[in-house]
Amino acid sequence: MTSQNLDEIYKKISSVVPEIEWKFHAPIIDKINKLKKEKDAVILAHNYQTPEIYHGVADISADSLALALEAEKTDARIIVLCGVHFMAETAKLMNPSKKVLIPDMQAGCSLAESITGADVRMLKEKYPGVPVVSYVNTSADVKAETDICCTSANAVKVVESLGTEKVIFLPDHYLANYVQKNTKVKIISWQGTCMVHEKFTGKEVEDIKKENPGIEVIAHPECPPDVISASDFAGSTSSMVKYVKENQPKKVLLVTECTMSDNVQVENPNVQFIKPCNLCPHMKKITLNKIYDAFSFNVVPRLGKLIANDSESYQYLIESIRKFPSQEKLASLIAEAGFRQVKYRNLTQGVVAMHSGWKV
Repeated sequence: MTSQNLDEIYKKISSVVPEIEWKFHAPIIDKINKLKKEKDAVILAHNYQTPEIYHGVADISADSLALALEAEKTDARIIVLCGVHFMAETAKLMNPSKKVLIPDMQAGCSLAESITGADVRMLKEKYPGVPVVSYVNTSADVKAETDICCTSANAVKVVESLGTEKVIFLPDHYLANYVQKNTKVKIISWQGTCMVHEKFTGKEVEDIKKENPGIEVIAHPECPPDVISASDFAGSTSSMVKYVKENQPKKVLLVTECTMSDNVQVENPNVQFIKPCNLCPHMKKITLNKIYDAFSFNVVPRLGKLIANDSESYQYLIESIRKFPSQEKLASLIAEAGFRQVKYRNLTQGVVAMHSGWKV
């Protein structure tokens, strides 16, 4: 990547990334953009990723389902998913023949983790014959027990397409409330929530409206009901982006993850954004350095949770012994992932493997 290319990227995001930060971001952005071409990789970034990732290195930027669908169209050998764990799982489900990497296996999701496949089986036993509709923001374990998946954009349409009097709708309680208000189908919900959206309150929105006369408020349906009631429009992530692009309000409040406002602002420079900043700590686990490491240390999604990186030549991984019947099995998996040298020793809580000879 030339200095001119880097200058063009910074010119685009300069309104949301201070110059002092850019001096640190630019070199690693340059390395990543070169490396992804060498490795025949495509980088997917969710709307909640920081601007230097979303606009600096991502080839495709969108909401979770759109990312998986777009990835299916690529000819790239490797997909690097800059988002949370269930998104990487979904991308792999949509692209079983491709290698899907996530820069940090600790990037979870409070909503997806609120329910398991066992929970779904319990609900199906309690409500026999009632179809299960699961939000796409769920694990593969939950999706496997589901009759049909939906997004926040098409949830009502999917529920009504089943032609039944009632459905089990999982796992977001507030999205279920939103769907219930827009359909006659009886909704049996789960008590899952998004830790970002549930923090917003109707009073907070009303106070911002008083301080900013004429502001338009756009909320995600994962927000509590009083927030939805205080808003001018409620819709999915993609719908929120579309609303701003098409309506160009003078001043707007996006009631969702804070960084999304930065990314939408870059594309809509004439709109003033008011930002009550609720950040997703899971999304923020993804960094430029971890994206770079994902190309070199691609064992992460193959073996499990990444604990620490000591250097470019050695990395320590801890995996629960329960997942591996023997040290030989663990060593086999490590070798399969591309390591030429393997050493391991027992620990009370797991197995530590020390590796060298990384490759993709």
